[in-house]
Amino acid sequence: MSGDAARRLAAEFTGTMLLLAIVVGSGIMGERLANGNAAIALLANSLATGGGLFVLILAFAPVSGAHFNALVTLGALVDRTLRLRVAVGYVAAQLIGALAGVALAHAMFDAPLWTASGTVRTGAGQWIAEGVATFGLVLTIRGTVRYGTPVLAAAVGTYIAAAYWFTASTSFANPVVTIARALTPTFAGIRPNDAAGFIAAQCVGAALAFVYVRLTIESKLDES
Repeated sequence: MSGDAARRLAAEFTGTMLLLAIVVGSGIMGERLANGNAAIALLANSLATGGGLFVLILAFAPVSGAHFNALVTLGALVDRTLRLRVAVGYVAAQLIGALAGVALAHAMFDAPLWTASGTVRTGAGQWIAEGVATFGLVLTIRGTVRYGTPVLAAAVGTYIAAAYWFTASTSFANPVVTIARALTPTFAGIRPNDAAGFIAAQCVGAALAFVYVRLTIESKLDES
């Protein structure tokens, strides 16, 4: 493995690990401090996640592109900006990083490193919400990338913070995040049996967004 490839994989691992530590850790802290007020816990969780994403994208975009999401990596593969071997490495690094991030958050709060979640998240409304959340995320990324990394980072962070509130699922929008969150019995968790439905909905939302952006935003740019 070349030094550049190792750096890129390390960036995807570290960025995804920190993202999950932020998602899960802020969920734990928010729930503890909210005294049973789920709205305050969600507010804390969404602000921390949106702000954290902004910083992580700024830090790691110059190294790996700051994907932290297998669907973003798949889009790069389809665009032929990543080779298949590199894309597989990215997804593996993201998944391992996501699992490590959950363990890190749990360790900070003196909890077992991984425990299956019991939070039920299933049904048509939840699946539609995940499809919408992922559609919007891919649209945000592909629609703002031409403005540069700072704008992209701000757009993704603010979109995810907003999507926590307007989607019934609180916007996972990421397969590796979904898998990892099945191993936390906290505010951010999802029951393992429900993860597959979320991931399927995310894939549908991402596919629709790829097609939509290609037919609208990107085709217009190609004409200009």
